[in-house]
Amino acid sequence: MSETRATTPVFPPGRYGWRRDGRRRLFVPIVLALVFAVGVSFLATRLYSRYGSPDYDSQIVGWSDVTDSQMKIEFTVRVPAGASATCGLRARSYDGAEVGRATVTVKAQAGATTIEATEPVPTTAKAAIGEVVRCAAAS
Repeated sequence: MSETRATTPVFPPGRYGWRRDGRRRLFVPIVLALVFAVGVSFLATRLYSRYGSPDYDSQIVGWSDVTDSQMKIEFTVRVPAGASATCGLRARSYDGAEVGRATVTVKAQAGATTIEATEPVPTTAKAAIGEVVRCAAAS
């Protein structure tokens, strides 16, 4: 008595449709992943060059002279040497509501890269916190 061992199943031809040969095809998913990664990198670079401005960096120092009608905001701005910056300042109340906003332009001394400024922000109620929202190149 002899025994026959089949290593692969035998199917009648054409009965069950097209059969795979068992190898996975990874070429297309790898190419798609690479194209996606290049596209995301390109988009991130474009958006950073358009909206990210590392030349203009602001930092809040503090605020003072808080009344019901104004708040003085003290801040520093890093700019290219001798440049000027336009900054948006905001005052908020204890509950977080915006009670004042001002846009100011500050200019660095010749050759200086840091501007220290104190600017008043008119408010509609007593403010609890002052913020520098954004600084950019003055137009």
